[in-house]
Amino acid sequence: MNIEQTVKRAMHDVAELSDCQLIEPIKSDTLLLQSGLDSLGYAMLVAQLEEELGIDPFTELAITVYPATFAEFVAVYAKGLEQQSQ
Repeated sequence: MNIEQTVKRAMHDVAELSDCQLIEPIKSDTLLLQSGLDSLGYAMLVAQLEEELGIDPFTELAITVYPATFAEFVAVYAKGLEQQSQ
């Protein structure tokens, strides 16, 4: 499973746990603020992805601006995984 699929599946899992309704389909240009997850949902998503992937790029990388779109969010994780493997 690639990182985009992993994030989408985790988003669906978190939405179900937190009783949120995700918009469908989640596309690259989907704005995170309009995806259906609230701030608690995103905190849960980051925690779940850290558990699954072994990284929290928001604390491990010097990210100054939170990603706005789904593609930007996935790119942060891809960069974190790339840096972890070096």
